[in-house]
Amino acid sequence: SAAPALPSPQTTIMAVEFDGGVVIGADSRTTTGAYIANRVTDKLTPVHDRIFCCRSGSAADTQAVADAVAYQLAFHSVELEEPPRVRTAARLFQQSCYRYREELSAGIIVAGWDPRRGGQVYVVPMGGLLLRQPFAVGGSGSSYIYGFLDATFQPGMSRSQCQEFVAR
Repeated sequence: SAAPALPSPQTTIMAVEFDGGVVIGADSRTTTGAYIANRVTDKLTPVHDRIFCCRSGSAADTQAVADAVAYQLAFHSVELEEPPRVRTAARLFQQSCYRYREELSAGIIVAGWDPRRGGQVYVVPMGGLLLRQPFAVGGSGSSYIYGFLDATFQPGMSRSQCQEFVAR
């Protein structure tokens, strides 16, 4: 008898808020169908000093949007003479993903820390919706782990607990 079919490699990105910051994580593969095209892709992209995006979808699309947001945030912080807020970065991602929703294949998690609201996680799924959540998971592999995450997430986790949560 044939061995059961295993699920093909999938993208999984994740971010979790804790008191004082965020923890982000991702697998490191880029796939083309069932073929792993690159085993060391960085899906975690800094867009400012304390703000990152976790990228899923088309690598070219998500990198282009991340570059545009980073550029806008750099100007924004110079104009205001202070670091940008995480929510501002999330809104910039949301606006780009919504405006170009017919052309882009991009799901983004924006995570970071600012002095006003501390650690924050925002989800911008394909289509351009914007939601703040205590933790977020995305990518084509996320459907396999939603139940586990819902069952094991505890509000108020420490930094080390969040690191363990993301690593699992």
